[in-house]
Amino acid sequence: MQENLLEQIDLDNVPEHVAIILDGNGRWAKKRFFPRFKGHQEGMKRVVEIVEKSSDLGIKYLSVYAFSTENWKRPESEVSSLMDLLVYYVEIQLAKLKKNNVKVMTLGDLSIIPPKSKAAIEKACSDTKDNTGMVLNIAINYGGRSDIIHGVKGVVEDISNKKISIDDLTEISFKDYLYTSHQPDIDLLIRSGGEKRVSNFMLYQMAYAELYFTDCLWPDFKEDELYKAVLEYQNRNRRFGGV
Repeated sequence: MQENLLEQIDLDNVPEHVAIILDGNGRWAKKRFFPRFKGHQEGMKRVVEIVEKSSDLGIKYLSVYAFSTENWKRPESEVSSLMDLLVYYVEIQLAKLKKNNVKVMTLGDLSIIPPKSKAAIEKACSDTKDNTGMVLNIAINYGGRSDIIHGVKGVVEDISNKKISIDDLTEISFKDYLYTSHQPDIDLLIRSGGEKRVSNFMLYQMAYAELYFTDCLWPDFKEDELYKAVLEYQNRNRRFGGV
């Protein structure tokens, strides 16, 4: 089935920037009478696989919603486990990311991330900064609204320091003040887990994104699910407000 789906994809028309809301880890674990951590652990395996398959398809930017600004409301034990899991997978996958020419970047405010997690993610960014293949954006302590406020503060600072004038500010130039500075807008947003909302993820960047929702829980989201999403994208008529 995977090969059949892959054969249907037009590799000259894959989305340049794909964003994924990784939803359903907890429900996947609950259905199997596992602790929630087991769902996150299995979900991280899917991230590793989807990064590789996305790169193989020729997707240039992949943004994954790893930890939102709202996720701090979860039980402390779950948050701690998620941070430890992030460190573990970044460390064991770093060599593969470097070998596959993937450039790791982060979206969000890392200042309040636990030191060990922050150090691991910063090392991944530093060690892959010269890679020229797919860019992997890991959104951690990220929120779309906070991203916009972050950008506004940058604009105000540059206007105050006379680096730019207020007349220089446009919808296009403002994008360079966001965490995704100098990256293209999202072409395809995928959300697993059956929910149909964007949950404060990359609000400015998804203005004309094609939205793809699937009931598949994230730990079950394997390469065939990615191919289905890309095929759906290729069957959409993107008009960007035109006819």
